[in-house]
Amino acid sequence: MEENSIRMTFPAMFNETLRKFGKNNAYAFVGEEPKSYETVNKEIGALIAFLEKNAIYPGDKVAILSSNMPNWGITYFAITFMGVVAVPILPDFSGTEVGNVLEHSGAKALFISSSLLQKIEGFKSGDLKTTICIEDFSLIFSEKGAFVYDALALPVKKYEVEEEDLASIIYTSGTTGRSKGVMLTHKNISFNALKGRKLQHIDETDRFLSILPLSHTYENTLGLILPMLCGSCVYYLRKPPTPAVLVPAMSEVKPTLMLTVPLIIEKIYFNKIMPAFREKLILKLLYTIPLFRKILNKAAGKKLLKTFGGELKFYGIGGAKLNKTVEKFLIEAKFPYAIGYGLTETSPLLAGSNPQKAVFESTGPAIEGIELTINNPDPKTGEGEIWAKGPTVMKGYYKEPEMTKEVLTSDGWFKTGDLGALDSDNYLYIKGRSKSMIVGASGENIYPEEIESIINNFRFVVESLVVQQQGKLVALVHINMEELEKKYQHLKQDMTKQVEDKVDEVLNELRQYVNSQVNKFSQIQKIVLQTEPFKKTATLKIKRFLYT
Repeated sequence: MEENSIRMTFPAMFNETLRKFGKNNAYAFVGEEPKSYETVNKEIGALIAFLEKNAIYPGDKVAILSSNMPNWGITYFAITFMGVVAVPILPDFSGTEVGNVLEHSGAKALFISSSLLQKIEGFKSGDLKTTICIEDFSLIFSEKGAFVYDALALPVKKYEVEEEDLASIIYTSGTTGRSKGVMLTHKNISFNALKGRKLQHIDETDRFLSILPLSHTYENTLGLILPMLCGSCVYYLRKPPTPAVLVPAMSEVKPTLMLTVPLIIEKIYFNKIMPAFREKLILKLLYTIPLFRKILNKAAGKKLLKTFGGELKFYGIGGAKLNKTVEKFLIEAKFPYAIGYGLTETSPLLAGSNPQKAVFESTGPAIEGIELTINNPDPKTGEGEIWAKGPTVMKGYYKEPEMTKEVLTSDGWFKTGDLGALDSDNYLYIKGRSKSMIVGASGENIYPEEIESIINNFRFVVESLVVQQQGKLVALVHINMEELEKKYQHLKQDMTKQVEDKVDEVLNELRQYVNSQVNKFSQIQKIVLQTEPFKKTATLKIKRFLYT
């Protein structure tokens, strides 16, 4: 499918795929019967008819809170084919965050998987009129009456969707009500998927194994829209992708493409591959010699490829920085990996390559149609903030014009907030974050200030700072010992064993409290007592750089 030959809207592109590959397999759970694109098309039509009965109209917002499954894509397409705006919500979001997203987006309907129903217990909103179980499209709640999903129903109306119409509002974080809803159009996402296809040949014979959440823009664009453009089949897991689930799934599906985050391959390397080389003294010694290390890594690579099903041609890594040692192994192992770089605000891909053109520590050059520049580069290192421009850049943050102005220039440049440099071949190298945002192990955006605001609400806490140490979230907390003494009269400031025990008890309560308020990837692993007040700037802001 060429981008010049078809309108960049989901329905137009899906209809082209339907025309060419209607009989092809589209979606399936691993080990179960796949649905063809023709079947998927019928189910999309029936779901549109169902939404019509429930008074959903173009421009409305409809949320999806669900684990990955074939019905996720069917739901997403039904919503967007109507000119309705999809609001995907990460399953790991806490109930508070889910409520914030539903409230802020003004979603009129919610598709939810049964396992996540507890996330909306007690939630009430004037906008949300309908809640639907995504597994079978049965009504959980509706103000419009008990309309039943009819698999044979046809849409009443024909919808016209434009390229610049909103397709999705994707929330980067939901904690404390200060969420950012990224507005992406049909063209934003479609252009990104079409250009992503140019990095790696993909066709109707390819098989994707999906392991990242579809509500994340990475998987949404490159793991849902991209395979749809190509007539490929996507397989989903019924359980979380633990090794016990993933290994047999890969053996059965024999995927040709996978989209992942660094954590997965890093765990395999450090937990499986390296221990095997250390078991025998001779292997351990040989591994220290570069020539033999390369031979051993190449042999390990063949075994690893077999573990992945034996037919993998593209193993995409994105969302976070890959460990250098692991990347060196992948190169020497001849494993077909490629690294990409992007953000939710850019739909997401900005730069990338394929396994044949991968360069150590680089994310590759800008994808076709995207301009990258380094703003105000350091004269010595060439490093500066990465700015991007092109058809994949978001419309802005929903209901946040001032926040939008902060990141979008008047002439269309998006300020990524990342530091990087370009080499002579225009390959991009990411150097770090220019802001305080922490990138989680699986690529999630973690905003320490939001977690800190929750910590600071806890009794006895004066102030706090959340940092990342060895891949774990650690909270440095300054406690009001005087107030603690008032509650526990026997406490003294001499930090005796008794005092220490009570402080530890309070810190443990604090950790439990915070972790009950945040999503899974924002969980605090450790709390460290900050005995002295934090050093601050003239405007009383903590000098964060002193503690990270």
